[in-house]
Parts: sequence; C-alpha cells; structure tokens
Amino acid sequence: MDYAARRRGQGGLYEGLYRVIMRRNSVYVTFVIAGAFLGERAVDYGVHKLWEYNNVGKRYEDIPVLGQRQSEE
Repeated sequence: MDYAARRRGQGGLYEGLYRVIMRRNSVYVTFVIAGAFLGERAVDYGVHKLWEYNNVGKRYEDIPVLGQRQSEE
C-alpha cells in the first residue's frame, strides 16, 4: 500500500482541523475572533486573580473601618 492511499483513509489532526475550521474563510475568521475574545477573557481573569492573591490585606476592600471616624468617648 502506498503512502498516498494510507493518508486518504486515515486523515490526521491537522487535516481534520482544516476540514472543519479553515476550509471556508468566514468560519476561519469567526474562529480567530472568538478565540481572541475567549483568550483575552482567560488571561484577564488569571491576571486579576493573581493580583488579588498577591495583594491580600493591601486592597481598599480589606480595610474594615475605611472612612469612619473613631468616637471620642
């Protein structure tokens, strides 16, 4: 059996992705835009959680009596 005949029957991962995503330009552009949006959201969430973890006790939300005057008793 020659190489070309075997490749037609099996199809690899890249060929499957090409058939599903990259064959039509409209689907490919939609995939790229959706991937960029979801990737940006994931990075933003991760950086926000990392920043909160590194700044526990230093944030505005962590100060219990912010803006309250102490009573003079």
